[in-house]
Amino acid sequence: MWSGISNFLIVLFFIGFIYGCNSDDSSRMVDSAPEKEATSRNFRMGFTTWPYAPTLEAVTSTNMFLSSNGDIYSEHIDSNIPWNSWINSAELPNSFTEMVSNRAIRRSPENIMTLSISLLNLNRSDLMPDFDGEIPSYNSLNDEIIANAYYKHVNYLLEQLTPNYLVIAVEVDGLLKNAPEKWEAYKSLMSNVKSRIKTEYPTLPISESVMLHGFYQPDFGESGAVISEISSYVNTMDFAAISFYPFLKGLSDKSEFQAALDFLHANINKPIAFAETGHLSEDLAISSFDLSITGTQAEQNEYLESLLMNAQEENYEYIIWWTHRDYNLLWETFPEDLKDLGELWISNGIINEDGIEKLAKQSWGETFSKQFSD
Repeated sequence: MWSGISNFLIVLFFIGFIYGCNSDDSSRMVDSAPEKEATSRNFRMGFTTWPYAPTLEAVTSTNMFLSSNGDIYSEHIDSNIPWNSWINSAELPNSFTEMVSNRAIRRSPENIMTLSISLLNLNRSDLMPDFDGEIPSYNSLNDEIIANAYYKHVNYLLEQLTPNYLVIAVEVDGLLKNAPEKWEAYKSLMSNVKSRIKTEYPTLPISESVMLHGFYQPDFGESGAVISEISSYVNTMDFAAISFYPFLKGLSDKSEFQAALDFLHANINKPIAFAETGHLSEDLAISSFDLSITGTQAEQNEYLESLLMNAQEENYEYIIWWTHRDYNLLWETFPEDLKDLGELWISNGIINEDGIEKLAKQSWGETFSKQFSD
């Protein structure tokens, strides 16, 4: 979700702390399947647990919505990593263990889970910091001390949350853009950690997410080389985990949405999952970012309908829409220096801040009502 601004962690910690509200299913990994008849769908649908307000009532309401309107949901762990504790076998911070415990308690019995973990900071330029704001000292990202600590971190989260899919690192192509000198060491680090996790969880599908709004028509480096590098790397994974917010790329109509999706299909040969996605439904103007984007419910709905159609035709694994409801009430609690950042995604819900359904809610419901079938 975050593709270039730093430190949203105050809000994320709060959200993790209040998750105390309140299936396992075999994972679906197919290279191809015959087209399903119109009464069925061949991909799962769901949302993240991001609430729309800073209250337990909002968390409870979000959980209920996820259970009623999806058959998969995403836990997104975008918080500090207790590096010192993992490196020195010290006690874990209470705020961390409570956050994880609360998410485990609210584990939905009806839906399967995909777990996304952020290894990188919100700038996607270095490691996520520890709880004291510092990152561990290293000579290279693939130092054994970093690999061992991150393996422990991932393994702990897997033991506690028991997901059906794992996105072991989020929006990793941001590192290729923002700190390209660290990219090769990063890949070595991931190879180390993933091989050990695979030994412990041999049937768990594992991926690292990339940003389609950065991968498609990249704005850095030599375009062909960037596309080749990212696609080649993604095609080594169990599935392709995609983060996509079309408005961040300036895409606004069906033909533009489809062009980006066609690009994805042409470059990826693994099963595709949209690990997080969304599109605005209102105009967005943020002066500090020199940003002005026109948005409408009709445009948001057009993107969702395009995505759902492609998911069926291309046999996606799943689609996770980032937030089910506009989070104006939560946004009002953000620190002033974070409000501009938080406003970027505020209208991405398929329900508005007052609980009124948007056009996209109907499209979502019509597709979700079709029986899921492998």
